[in-house]
Amino acid sequence: MRIKNILITGGSGFIGSHVVRLFVEKYPNYHIYNLDALTYAGNLENLKDIEHHPNYTFIKGDITDEPFIESLFIEHKFDNVIHLAAESHVDRSIKDPLAFVKTNVIGTMILLNAFKNTWKSNFENKIFYHISTDEVYGTLGESGLFTESTPYDPNSPYSASKASSDHFVRAYGETYGLPYIITNCSNNYGPNQFPEKLIPLFINNIIHNKPLPVYGDGNYTRDWLFVIDHARAIDVAFHEGKIGETYNIGGFNEWKNIDLVKLLCTQMDDELGRDKGTSEKLITYVKNRPGHDLRYAIDATKIKNELGWSPSLTFEEGLKKTIRWYLDNEEWLKNVTSGDYQHYYQKQYH
Repeated sequence: MRIKNILITGGSGFIGSHVVRLFVEKYPNYHIYNLDALTYAGNLENLKDIEHHPNYTFIKGDITDEPFIESLFIEHKFDNVIHLAAESHVDRSIKDPLAFVKTNVIGTMILLNAFKNTWKSNFENKIFYHISTDEVYGTLGESGLFTESTPYDPNSPYSASKASSDHFVRAYGETYGLPYIITNCSNNYGPNQFPEKLIPLFINNIIHNKPLPVYGDGNYTRDWLFVIDHARAIDVAFHEGKIGETYNIGGFNEWKNIDLVKLLCTQMDDELGRDKGTSEKLITYVKNRPGHDLRYAIDATKIKNELGWSPSLTFEEGLKKTIRWYLDNEEWLKNVTSGDYQHYYQKQYH
């Protein structure tokens, strides 16, 4: 059996590292190429346990470097692409929107072109799998859910850049016959997440008795998905999903930010042996950010009914596992917050 070459972009990041590990360990007949630019959120320490597997190769590189990407496709003839590489933090997109256009839009187009040019029209058993976000749909009121047919209505530079990349993937499908699958996921949480996002940031702040900055009144609502469940969903959609289809991936799990933070505080007090209510005293309400969407809520019925996927954990269970991981891996957290993790590539590859 010919080994299938699969390119996973952004494979050293939070979600990407869990997808890479799953594919490397589960599919020995796949050779997984992890392409990552190792910007601030890419961390090779996330994959220390598999870095010497024979069916795994790390490649340092930028998806916006067109000649480099073209040369990679010529050399390795990737059968499939699982595209996760993206700028993803809304606050950063407000400060530097052009960086998000460059990576999320131009980078995606460069990958699409390289994939198209490599296989011409011979796309049999080929897939360009594009991972997107529920934020492309905009915001919801107090009721309703995002479905795969919800009109796009992005409200931040981040979500606008992801919406644009989704449109280009579909356009390449219609124009060139390029086989694609798109999934739009809700907020992910779990091990290895860079501590700029809410849950790892607050875990780290509670450990060090720092303020917990909650935007506005804290009543912004999100659906939360354990990252390992997301990796499982990507596996299912990649192998069982229909070409040209979109699947929403969510946790069936809505939480207002303030309720989530209070649950996190309670669980952290339990884990750290602190008096009940100690961490909750760290909550500080701060000025809302521009374009802050009120509520996201994913309807993941399609992937559940058609492909048989559903979350494996309740949020309370997943949050407890997440907290325990960060407390058991304080060296990882220390390296990330200090920036020392960025030296790992130099140590391992030079």
